[in-house]
Amino acid sequence: MKRAFLLAASLLATATVTEAAAEKTVPPMAKPFGLVLHGGAGVIRRQDMSPELEAQYRAKLTEARDAGYAVLANGGTALDAVIAAVTLLENSPLFNAGKGAVLDSEGICELDASIMDGATQAAGAVAGVQHIKNPIKLARDVMEKSPHVMLIGQGAEQFARQLGYELVSNDYFKTDMRRKQLERAKAEEKTGRKAGTMLEEHLDGNDPNGFLRVNEHKYGTVGCVALDRAGNLAAGTSTGGMTNKKFGRVGDSPIIGAGTYANNATCAVSATGWGEFFIRVGVARDIAAQMEYKGVPLAVAAESVLAKVAALKGDGGVIAIDRAGHVAMPFNTAGMYRGFRFSDGTQTIEIFGAAK
Repeated sequence: MKRAFLLAASLLATATVTEAAAEKTVPPMAKPFGLVLHGGAGVIRRQDMSPELEAQYRAKLTEARDAGYAVLANGGTALDAVIAAVTLLENSPLFNAGKGAVLDSEGICELDASIMDGATQAAGAVAGVQHIKNPIKLARDVMEKSPHVMLIGQGAEQFARQLGYELVSNDYFKTDMRRKQLERAKAEEKTGRKAGTMLEEHLDGNDPNGFLRVNEHKYGTVGCVALDRAGNLAAGTSTGGMTNKKFGRVGDSPIIGAGTYANNATCAVSATGWGEFFIRVGVARDIAAQMEYKGVPLAVAAESVLAKVAALKGDGGVIAIDRAGHVAMPFNTAGMYRGFRFSDGTQTIEIFGAAK
């Protein structure tokens, strides 16, 4: 079965989307199901990434994608599939979520996550937690086991303790690479000059041969959107935020309607990018609203909303899926870690934008 794509990228300087966004066209079929995931967008270029590092990213994205898909294939819910995929990405130091999260200005990892059920439009989120191994799981518990939508900081962790969570040391999340990134960010802040866009550092300090080129200027936020056999949608997003962030900063990832949104009537969306701009645009909800109020196809709505972000000089990308199984994966950066797998056998893992 053919699925057509247009993969989007745009130059920030022009504030326009100059390369196409993606839509997977699915002819009518009996109860299609599948999922889409991302591992962040940014200045992710083929020439900057070693084959070894690319292989690691592809392997982890594939593992997470297939874990989520297995849930769906076995009759599980879209929510369970999102949790399965995002948890694996949170556990990998390759991404800015969970283990391997970036450090704030005080050298602390502060984590945000959210999840939404398209069937009921119930939602849960946590922000600024420092000791929760998998924030996406706590976000779901906020949704299902509390009367609230968002809990933050110590309050969220108190809630986790009441549920029997075993809290972890903040050091669990930290890596040598992220410490080095913070040092460089602080140096840039003091001098006002760029210290460079790339660094070589161990992803794992225990691996003496693990020197890998890793881009400092990317958004390693992770997310997943899924459509299950029952036709229900779900979306989830998890992040460590921005390197050297200050004053309790929270981005779009835990904000329902900005970084995450799901509604069976329209679509499920997970965003990655410069959160301040995604909040101002209300990216995830805007995509769904264009579909709901104007009948705009998913891919057109996603491109249109991302163009609003670009017009404000923001960058990033989204993944989205509608109730018919169409997919959009637009981004206005050089690359975005992304992939999908569907019940008709189509699947992919991609990293880079279109060749220029």
